[in-house]
Amino acid sequence: MTGKKIAVLATGGTLAGKAASAHDNVGYTAAQVGVDELLASIPALQGFSLVTEQVAQVDSKDMTFDIWRKLAVRCAHWLAQDDIRGVVITHGTDTLEETAFFLHCVLAPVKPVVLTCAMRPATALVPDGPQNIVDAMSVALAEGARGVVAVCAGTIHGAVDVAKQHTYRLDAFTSGDAGAVGYVEERQLRLLRDWPAADAGATAVMQKVISAGRWPRVEIVMNHAGAGGAMVEALVAQGVDGLVVAGTGNGTVSADLMAALQAAAAKGVRVVRATRCAEGQVIAHAGDRLPASAVAPVKARVELMLSLLA
Repeated sequence: MTGKKIAVLATGGTLAGKAASAHDNVGYTAAQVGVDELLASIPALQGFSLVTEQVAQVDSKDMTFDIWRKLAVRCAHWLAQDDIRGVVITHGTDTLEETAFFLHCVLAPVKPVVLTCAMRPATALVPDGPQNIVDAMSVALAEGARGVVAVCAGTIHGAVDVAKQHTYRLDAFTSGDAGAVGYVEERQLRLLRDWPAADAGATAVMQKVISAGRWPRVEIVMNHAGAGGAMVEALVAQGVDGLVVAGTGNGTVSADLMAALQAAAAKGVRVVRATRCAEGQVIAHAGDRLPASAVAPVKARVELMLSLLA
């Protein structure tokens, strides 16, 4: 990597949001401030060499597959430029973990791709977005940094592990039992483990994403006390392509829900188990009747969608 320039790809989110009052941190409208205006409002970015692109302007709860595809294509474009050191993506917190995992699955970056976000809008009395953006820039410029990561509240999370686990506080993300990649402290990085390894099959998957005319429909159902199979049966009737079941514990599923899932699988629907637990992963054993994923349900859905594309 010969350059020191950062490509900033904006998608909207809370950090680009506005509220009527500086004291309102929840009643705001997301995705109101353009990327150039947003970055110009952060004095600490003076001296950074940046190129900017407004890829989308949405509240991340409304993230779409088409935005994902466009974002992946633009990431690939900028990563291929010799003078670009890394890519920073501004994103809403609600679906950040899904976007990060998607990009991990379709890119194999030897440079860093850093997603960042905010829990307070740009109009807040003390917004957290500016510091998160500056921290993300520090990660993008760090020597040896690579792979897809997320930076929030001074913590660096790997794309496979990151999850939003709090509704309101500024430090809303966790890496579960895998632990954080490291921390950003006064623009310096303190690493706790290696940078995320690239997905070996990412390049082939990226080509499928680019050429896809239709995204497979994959839905998530949950096991819980009294769980039955009616929802699965309704989804199968609608022509769903895949199902992820957020199982209890080690991916366990009630008898009625399991019967419906097995019937769906017999009709050609791809079914995968995950766990609704915040930490750990499903451990396979000899009695398993459905395959399991090692990632959280929302990420297992992305994984299954991409598998069905291929």
